[in-house]
Order: sequence, then structure tokens, then C-alpha cells
Amino acid sequence: MARSLEFSCRLRSPPDEVRGWIRRPALFLHVAAPLVHFSPIGVDRFPDRWEEGEYRGAMRLFGLLPIGWQAIVIEFPTSADTDLVLRDRGYGPLLREWDHRIAVSPHGSGTRYVDRLTLDAGWLTPIAAFGVKQFFRHRQRRLVALDQAAFAPLKG
Repeated sequence: MARSLEFSCRLRSPPDEVRGWIRRPALFLHVAAPLVHFSPIGVDRFPDRWEEGEYRGAMRLFGLLPIGWQAIVIEFPTSADTDLVLRDRGYGPLLREWDHRIAVSPHGSGTRYVDRLTLDAGWLTPIAAFGVKQFFRHRQRRLVALDQAAFAPLKG
């Protein structure tokens, strides 16, 4: 019962700069907030830059309501799709499949940013997909706002 979703937006920053920010957990945490707050499990903090491997995060809706944990399984694919920057093949108690691919490509003087994902939560997939749609719309709004600020909030 897997569901595939895609979200895209245009950013003013050049693709190389956007690719660099995607590799930083600080960007992930910023665009998820304040809707979902992720806290690393088993370590004090997420690394400064994603490396290939598995990370676990406890999730809280609006920073307050615990909503479980999610494994974040980072890969940097090498394939014919040169726009693909990062892949998260995560999982958790609710989402048995989470395949999130982030692609970046030139668009005029800026960047086209695309989130593609496939998720499977069994019979809860339609409900999970609704929540994931809201989350990714939120993420992309935050990403566009951050881009308009030239990523200044993350540079400090």
C-alpha cells in the first residue's frame, strides 16, 4: 500500500550552495521546526554534516507531543541521475518504508529543489500520507524563506 509523493520549489541560491546545505543536519532540523522537533537518540547531537549511515531521532509534534522515533538512513547515491543529492531510506514503528530522495538542478539563475518520497505505513498509509503532505509543504515553505534570507540563520 505504498504511496509516492513529490514536492518542488524554486530557490534563488545556486545549486552548489543548496547541495552543501542539504548535507547539513542543521538545515533538516530548521525546516522541520516548529512543526516537528527531532532529537538524536543515543548521541548528544546530530553531526555537523551528514555522513552515510543510520541516525535515529525522537520526534515531537510542535516540540511537545511525542510521536515516536524515526531512523534516518543517509545515502549519497551515485547514479545516472546527477541531480540526486541525498537519499534517506529510513523507517520507524509507523513507517515501515520511507524512501526520501532530494534532487537539485539548475533553474534559471537559481535552483529547482525536489523532494520525492515513497512511504508505506500499512493500512495507515492514507492517514500517514496526509500528515506527510502537510509536513513537506511546511518544510518547503521554511526552505524558501531560509533561502530568501541567504541561509543566514544557519550560518552562525
